[in-house]
Amino acid sequence: MSVEKALQLAKDHGAKYVDIMFGDIFGTLQHFTIVARRLEASIFEDGLPFDGSSIRGWQGIEKSDMLIKPDPATVFIDPFREQPTICFFGDIFDPRTGQRYSRDARSIARKAQDYLKAAGIGDTIYFGPEPEFFIFDSIRYQSAPQGSFYHLDSVEAPWNMGVDDGVNLGHKIRVKQGYYPATPQDTLMDLRSEITTNMQTMGMEVDLHHHEVASPGQCEIGIKFGTAITAGDLVHLYKYAVKNTCYQHGKTATFMPKPMFGDNGSGMHCHTSIWKDGKNLFAGNAYAKLSQQAIWAIGGILKHGRSIQAFTNPSVNSYRRLVPHYEAPVNLAYSASNRSASVRIPHVNGDKARRFEFRCPDASGSPYLVTAAITMAMIDGIKNQIDPGKPMDKNIYDLPPEELATIPGTCDSLGQAIDEMLADKAWLTAGDVFTEDFIDTYVAYKREQEVEPMKLRPNPYEFYLYYDA
Repeated sequence: MSVEKALQLAKDHGAKYVDIMFGDIFGTLQHFTIVARRLEASIFEDGLPFDGSSIRGWQGIEKSDMLIKPDPATVFIDPFREQPTICFFGDIFDPRTGQRYSRDARSIARKAQDYLKAAGIGDTIYFGPEPEFFIFDSIRYQSAPQGSFYHLDSVEAPWNMGVDDGVNLGHKIRVKQGYYPATPQDTLMDLRSEITTNMQTMGMEVDLHHHEVASPGQCEIGIKFGTAITAGDLVHLYKYAVKNTCYQHGKTATFMPKPMFGDNGSGMHCHTSIWKDGKNLFAGNAYAKLSQQAIWAIGGILKHGRSIQAFTNPSVNSYRRLVPHYEAPVNLAYSASNRSASVRIPHVNGDKARRFEFRCPDASGSPYLVTAAITMAMIDGIKNQIDPGKPMDKNIYDLPPEELATIPGTCDSLGQAIDEMLADKAWLTAGDVFTEDFIDTYVAYKREQEVEPMKLRPNPYEFYLYYDA
């Protein structure tokens, strides 16, 4: 959308406020609000000043002044505000240099797409992210020296089958049997429909919605694909719509990969393809009707499949999901229509839809870093013609141990993924897409604020195992 059309939308909507949004490098959506009279064409070129010193992993207080330039193409109406409000995502600039800020995740996704063009491989890369999430009726948690706990609840949960609260009507969902049950078991259909309506008000294109496999409140809404940049915008919009709609109904939504044990976790499978001059470069006559370039791209993802997890599975909790027997992709292999492999080639109608799906990612971090890292891995695979080996056209979960041992596995922890990335990062820093400064900042925060603190705290299950030691 042009600047002129964005300004006209604000006028037509009677906007009184303009919300300026951006995602930090860890995936949290940030914002500030200006009054509508300040919305002029000049701000898209000149930017708006703000304090970047309190954003995690950004500037020190001695260099706190930053600029954000709203992207007119991202304008949307906010359906959750009482006062008429329109919103923009923006790109972050350093006012001292006039350059894009190297720690801005959206700019990193843009650099990855630009590097794809500079390498002569393609001019556009598309991503179709599929974030899954849970809707709960309540959540309580605390971590303190004298005690730690979490307690979540859902009216759909199987543990509520025997609850005598005077209104128990049954129809609970059994463990791992949440995929597609009709109402009254699926209690969230109307809420998902309202989320979908809000998404469409925000300008998103939605295909479908449904209950997911996990019993208590796991859901998915299918959205249209975007580029490495706009797909990141879409994931932020998706999460914003889900969380705020649920909040309005007295429910709580989370994109935490594994909020409870014993049932499936939430991923963010990413479908992807590379195009050039309007042609899908992933369509061809190789395995599963993919092109040789697509096979090499898969080779890049599988070769860097452990180091890429520092960005595609960026939380300690991510590795509670990546365990066997819960439909999570724990083996670095590829196959057609096989959901037990980390890379799946779906059956599609026609070459325009030809693509593959990387099933490891989740939505607990920055979606821009997910698309950027996948892009860079595929570029490396194509440039170096990396052979992914033979496809695995079997159910990997049922393989005998001796055959399973020949297939590389995903990392067991965030700390391990970070170590793998630091030992294998040349493909990320190529073209200065992921700078050394950014990687150092990202790793320092993850280690100091997530990996190391987790080591210091006992888990409640440890008391069950060891209290009588």
